[in-house]
Amino acid sequence: MNFNIILDFLSDLRVNNNREWFKENNERYQKAKSQFERFVENLLPEIKQFDNTIDILSPKEFMFRIFRDVRFSKNKAPYKTNFGAFIAPGGRRSPYAGYYVHMEPGHSFLGGGIYQPDPKILFAVRTRIFNNPDRFKEIIQNKDFKKYFPEIYGEKLKTAPRGFPRDFTDIDLLKHKHYAIACKVDDTFWLEGRILDKVVDVFKNQYAFNHYLNQTIINVTGA
Repeated sequence: MNFNIILDFLSDLRVNNNREWFKENNERYQKAKSQFERFVENLLPEIKQFDNTIDILSPKEFMFRIFRDVRFSKNKAPYKTNFGAFIAPGGRRSPYAGYYVHMEPGHSFLGGGIYQPDPKILFAVRTRIFNNPDRFKEIIQNKDFKKYFPEIYGEKLKTAPRGFPRDFTDIDLLKHKHYAIACKVDDTFWLEGRILDKVVDVFKNQYAFNHYLNQTIINVTGA
């Protein structure tokens, strides 16, 4: 896998984010996309070894398209400047927690969990934490987890969520709008070799976090 091909293409796309340039460089895009697809394909069985809920589907089922939906956005740039894949049970549209790869020059990260979850799922996760906060804290305070994920990522409510008491000792754990995590990596991470081993090590250490969330989510979805 040649990650230079991906990073070089995305770097050039960032400063030439228009349809004319993209059309002229479509061959470069296809080569970069092919490298990323191969990476996801090789990653799937590695994750499957420690998380058997992951289905071995076509890599495309986990990868996000590079084309942006600009209909309701002030930013009219037609293309994303990253390659991304969300590896979760059933593919990228899954409601379940999974493993996320975001490759973007200068802004890459590995992560997962659930982002912008359905309100019923969010309420269920908060309820489980409320009923037994020690179990959740045991996961997120584990030293191997914190090595990569020092905090839960994303926006938080300013006060207690509806339906939960403000004086709950661990109320901060319930204020999260997302239960997502992210570990930033620089460009050299992709270029120094042993890439699968390094990515798998990060993802292994978030398995308990995902498993906790998915145990809760399955009670909501029933699937």
